Amino acid sequence: MITVKQVFDLSLKMGMAADPRGLQAIKKHFNRVKHQYNDLPAAEKEYFDINRLTNPYLDSSVLIDDGTTKVKRVLAGIDIGAGEILLASQLNERGKKIDVVIGHHPLGKNLAYLDEAMELQAEVHESHGVPIHLAEKILEERVNEVGRGIHPMNHYQVVNIAELLHINLMNTHTTTDNLVDQFMYNFLKKRAPETVGDLMKALMEIPEYQQAKRLGTGPKIFAGNPKHRIGKFLLEMTGGTNPSSKVYEQYSRAGISTIVGMHIREQSMEAVNTHQLNVIIAGHISSDSLGMNLFLDELEKRGIEVVPCGGLIRVSRVKKK
Repeated sequence: MITVKQVFDLSLKMGMAADPRGLQAIKKHFNRVKHQYNDLPAAEKEYFDINRLTNPYLDSSVLIDDGTTKVKRVLAGIDIGAGEILLASQLNERGKKIDVVIGHHPLGKNLAYLDEAMELQAEVHESHGVPIHLAEKILEERVNEVGRGIHPMNHYQVVNIAELLHINLMNTHTTTDNLVDQFMYNFLKKRAPETVGDLMKALMEIPEYQQAKRLGTGPKIFAGNPKHRIGKFLLEMTGGTNPSSKVYEQYSRAGISTIVGMHIREQSMEAVNTHQLNVIIAGHISSDSLGMNLFLDELEKRGIEVVPCGGLIRVSRVKKK
């Protein structure tokens, strides 16, 4: 059996392998962070999170780990709140011990650092034809906006409950978003849909989206027409949260015709309509579930039981013996 730390380390390894920037870009990121740390005054080094030196996704980490637990059963969900922590405690009392709660959306310091997890967007923008000077400036404005939004939140409320109930807790946000991004790119490349309608049909081959449609939240065309040709498309499945609405003009200039994402802001819809882009929204919770499932399957292969909660649409792709 593996430890809580090893469970997260597996998620981190998988997330980095699926990073749209590539492993070489991650190595450059670590070098930059190392230089930043070395250049800090001694008084500032006290506040530096050394996890930055080995984890490029500050919205994903272990929040509580007793250091001794061997993981046999996990409670996994998209959103973990007080109710899910109490559920884990109740299951423990009833003999169905939960060794760690795994949430997707960040809590605690992982939520506080969400804006910093958006760094990869600049290089993704550049890879789709946006000049890096524009990509970085556009991202900078959006990062500041997100940072202002999350700063006043009560980041540690749920973490405190888990601490009091001695529940191990972690988040796998960008690590598993990278997995769905990679999965979707390979899936759509193989299917090679020609029209928006073809793309919608392709998405409906995926079990998580089938179940989402049954629940009323299946894939939808937010802009465009089923008969429209896709042209060059890009995915918005990772990068912390939605990009700036200003990037869509640059995407259109770069020859992008279609956006496939988890969700989109209303002001971004104004931008994509202005620039005549097609937008297919696969679904938020269903897409998050797909990424989580790809990771949870690896735990299942190691003999770990997965108990779904918190909105997770659990689909196992592990072949049973």
